Amino acid sequence: MSLSQQITFILYSCLASTFASTADEVAKHLDLGSKFLARAQFADALTQYHSAVELDPNNYQAMYRRATTYLAMGRGKSAVSDLERVLELKPDFDGARLQRANIYLKQGNLDLADNDYNVVLNHDSSNAEVQEKTELIEQHRQYSHQVKTSFASGDCQTAEEYINHMIEVQVWDASLYRMRAKCLEERGELKKAIHDMRIVSKLTTDSTDTMFETSQLLYKVGELDDSLNVIRDCLKLNPDHKNCYPFYKKLRKVVKILESAKKRIESEDWMGCLEEGQKALKFDPTSPVQLNVFRLTCKCNREAGHIQQAITECTEVLNEDPSDADVLVERAEAYLIEEDYDAAIEDLQKATEVNPEHRGAKEGLENAKRLKTQAGKRDYYKILGVKRNANKREIVKAYRKLAQKWHPDNFANDDEKKKAEKKFIDIASAKEVLTDEEKRRQFDQGIDPLDADAQRGGGGHGFPHGFHHGFHGFQGGHFQDDGPHSFKFHFG
Repeated sequence: MSLSQQITFILYSCLASTFASTADEVAKHLDLGSKFLARAQFADALTQYHSAVELDPNNYQAMYRRATTYLAMGRGKSAVSDLERVLELKPDFDGARLQRANIYLKQGNLDLADNDYNVVLNHDSSNAEVQEKTELIEQHRQYSHQVKTSFASGDCQTAEEYINHMIEVQVWDASLYRMRAKCLEERGELKKAIHDMRIVSKLTTDSTDTMFETSQLLYKVGELDDSLNVIRDCLKLNPDHKNCYPFYKKLRKVVKILESAKKRIESEDWMGCLEEGQKALKFDPTSPVQLNVFRLTCKCNREAGHIQQAITECTEVLNEDPSDADVLVERAEAYLIEEDYDAAIEDLQKATEVNPEHRGAKEGLENAKRLKTQAGKRDYYKILGVKRNANKREIVKAYRKLAQKWHPDNFANDDEKKKAEKKFIDIASAKEVLTDEEKRRQFDQGIDPLDADAQRGGGGHGFPHGFHHGFHGFQGGHFQDDGPHSFKFHFG
């Protein structure tokens, strides 16, 4: 054997060894990929098939399996790309052609799907499943014509009916979702329209315009945070987008003001919260912003003592979204201050129906029912003539005024004096309960802390501290107030 022949033999042996080694590696990756795919571990399967294709770019089996994995992950475009390469390498691979035809049909590419199905029928004219698919394509062509005609003439109802049928098959056809979203928007079903537009974004390559439209729809339904997130995604893809950027600047400022209002609520700065709300409305007085402001300020107005304003704002929000459990609870709290127990109970019952896990609604409902029961008994707020959200200073002021008015020494007639004594005891009791944080908390929960029998499950009223012996020897004395928790009588 000559030297050149020896070199050729050695090279051939090396190449054969390399090819054998590569083939073994590819086989290992394919085997692992199949195991991962069978366990629905798609990402791991994809990694193995990537490695196999890198080792052997002409291995149509590796590429076909990778396409199958892409399909399982809902990535139709990537699957089509692999299947096209498979059919270049092996044009008679009907399994790959059927896969591609099915994807084309889902994407709404009816002509391309029909071509692939007909190629398969040329090889196997008795394939009943493929024959059904070609008949389905013809039916969908007719549907498509009806959709376009109805949509162009403004007949959204008819267009939607056909679109709903088509989408069951053409699940990846972005144009159908877009048309249906337009119809839904026209009918005022914006949340459903948003759902369809989100699907369009996932199905299209350049989705910046779709993102802008979706962001605007989210803004219209008052979901400002989500709207801002979508517009940010638009700017990530195209920082200079002519529509997304100016809308982003406006939206960002509104959201920032609302975040500031929320911080004021956290710090219980109710007036500061109301100021931030006014600032937001001055910058953008549109309905979506107004509703977001009212969601916050209905609580702030209630806590600031503006009860009717709080009820009005909560009601505005609930007219738009009757299922907002948080706002139902806020309005119920305002109704309780107004002592409208039935309205409060109704709101809290709705809140528990909407969100059975809403702790505030469940606890509030029990409290409202207790307060309604308590309403027929001694009401310390009514005795002093103060609101249920009155502060300690207001309570003491009201108490002093009434105590002076109903002091028994002010009355000479025995009947009037007895009446004044009873009034005076009630006034003193009211002060004792409402100026003591723990006793007031109990009373607000429907328990009279001075009703000793009620504490044991009975009835009747107790005396405030210092009145356990009644008014014996009261005549000739005078009253002295020593602060919110005590008062004395001096005789002589």
